[in-house]
Amino acid sequence: MKVIFTKLAARETRDAQAMYELEFSGLGSRFTEELKGAVERIVRHPHAWSFERGEVRRCLLQRFPYKVL
Repeated sequence: MKVIFTKLAARETRDAQAMYELEFSGLGSRFTEELKGAVERIVRHPHAWSFERGEVRRCLLQRFPYKVL
């Protein structure tokens, strides 16, 4: 399975990481690590996630209010 981050998704990821880092030192890195873990879970189990719309599935992050589509 190939994972693709659109330009918009990459920008949103960088912005969220920066925002969390400003909020608390190290929190941005924790966000990035959780996001990477979610992507790894998606790659390992692509059909395990609920449908968001159509054939698009979503994986919710556990500690941050974000989802990976």
